[in-house]
Amino acid sequence: MISKMRNPVLAFFVAVFMTIFITSPAPAALIPSVGSSHQSGTANLTDDLSTIQRALENKLVQERLRAYGFTPEEIRAKLETMTPTQIHLLAQASNDVLAGGDGIGVVIGVLVIIILVIIVLKLLNKEIIIKYSSLDCPACSDPAVRG
Repeated sequence: MISKMRNPVLAFFVAVFMTIFITSPAPAALIPSVGSSHQSGTANLTDDLSTIQRALENKLVQERLRAYGFTPEEIRAKLETMTPTQIHLLAQASNDVLAGGDGIGVVIGVLVIIILVIIVLKLLNKEIIIKYSSLDCPACSDPAVRG
């Protein structure tokens, strides 16, 4: 008798649980975030100022500010008049500038990958052959150039 009732009972329990879960309310509320407004203190302000100072030492930033006509004295004066909230926003934007870098890391990374590929090919006794067609290199089709 249990084996005959197993599937209908299971179906009943699944239907009941689905009905309860679908119709039950899902209470939710907004939770206040702990952001820069709650982080008052001189430690955070000094961290933000050091981040801004590192960004101002970047060559690209210095060139751009000079192009806009700002002198270092004007920049220092403006930083002194900024509120802590403005300093924090500027520090967050400065982090984006510092994350980009100067592009030298990308060039070095590409060169390292190319060198590794060449080393692997040499270890596998493979040759790197670059052939030009007469369309790619018109001077190569000249018999005097070929030797």
